[in-house]
Amino acid sequence: MNTYKVYVYAICKNEEKFVERWVSSMSEADGIYVLDTGSTDGTVERLKKLGVNVKIKEINPWRFDSARNLSLSLLPDDTDICVCTDLDDVFEVGWRKKAEKVWGENVGKIQYPYVWGTDSDGNEGILYISKMHRRHGYTWRYPIHEALFWSDETPELNTVLAQNIRIFHKPDPQKSRGQYLPLLQAALESNPQDDRILHYLGREYMYYGKYGKAIDTLKQHLTVSSWCEERATSMRFIGNCYTLLNDFNSAKKWYLRSLAEAPHLREAYIDFAKLGYTVKDWDLVVWLCNTATEITGPSLSYINDPIAWGSLPYDLLSLGLYYTKRYADSLKAVNKAIELSPKNPRLLENKKLIEIKCVGS
Repeated sequence: MNTYKVYVYAICKNEEKFVERWVSSMSEADGIYVLDTGSTDGTVERLKKLGVNVKIKEINPWRFDSARNLSLSLLPDDTDICVCTDLDDVFEVGWRKKAEKVWGENVGKIQYPYVWGTDSDGNEGILYISKMHRRHGYTWRYPIHEALFWSDETPELNTVLAQNIRIFHKPDPQKSRGQYLPLLQAALESNPQDDRILHYLGREYMYYGKYGKAIDTLKQHLTVSSWCEERATSMRFIGNCYTLLNDFNSAKKWYLRSLAEAPHLREAYIDFAKLGYTVKDWDLVVWLCNTATEITGPSLSYINDPIAWGSLPYDLLSLGLYYTKRYADSLKAVNKAIELSPKNPRLLENKKLIEIKCVGS
């Protein structure tokens, strides 16, 4: 017998291809509610056929937070656990029982791993999200990269971590992110000092190759942000932009600032090591990668980069050790890289070359 009333809510538009998979994954809930924001395919009909409660309403001007809040309002008033997902998400089986096990009177939200695709090694890119929450007191904010905020006057209850609940993001690879930049720009116009928007907008400019704008925006973020992990990530992005502009001296300065800001994050060490590889500073590569691999777990936030948790740190380490003639240690590092990426032909070939050096040394 279930302990709590659990309902799923979502927003969608033209996602007919995901309906059956998604509804099957969400079927452990007591009910599913969807706000359709203007589908022109068969999304609504398929959802209704499978017993989903659907409301149709276009949001104009479009804001993700407005749509999320409206979809949340569809849930029964006595819901205990609200579960926000998208139609291209898939839970591992058993998610409901795991959520009920950690829920209680003192819990407001559950934080759990959100598996966002895989890297070139097949390693999962994991972020941590809190999209299971109480029915009342929470509000979605921000037109893009929306986040859940406590909006009640009473103190917020605890957020608990449930590592065993996992949800996988399996989107359409052809789906455009073209709306992200204009939404972020519009959001900044209405709130020029918002640290979250500045960080995301700077990152978006970087993705678009607008490195000068990215640098300026991320520097502005640093003037208003106090969260060390996000600040360190902005510094790392600035370093990446300078690297892409071939201004390696400036890049080094910003990577060093990132390391100083949040030395417990692995990502900046690896991006800095990539620059070390480019300029053939092998001792720097070795130091950075050795330090990075001593960090055993990612941050429980959205700043994680899966590239720092796959084979690349050990791959770069093996190269740095090889070019500084520490062949036995290089072999150990490349073996570790191969453990994480067993079918990578370049790593396998590198191992052969390192083994030859080990025999001859």
